[in-house]
Amino acid sequence: MSSLKRIEQETIINFNAGEQEATVYTSDKATMRKLDALVIEYPNVYKCIKVTSIDKTYSMPKQYVNYRKPRRISEERRAEIREQMRLINGN
Repeated sequence: MSSLKRIEQETIINFNAGEQEATVYTSDKATMRKLDALVIEYPNVYKCIKVTSIDKTYSMPKQYVNYRKPRRISEERRAEIREQMRLINGN
């Protein structure tokens, strides 16, 4: 695949109210790797429908497009997690 500058590596998700499928166009390599893994693991759900030298286009049910709330972690919980990681990493 040809190389693009990071600012040029975009991902576009397209769907409308009248159809059940979403189309994902991406030239971001990390996104391609994630979607390729989903295509391999769930070939009946995720499909790679177009490949060029710099981008790929995928199709999936639009119900799999997800919006999430930001995670809220209290300072106490953050300190607990930090201490757990110190113990795990041996610091």
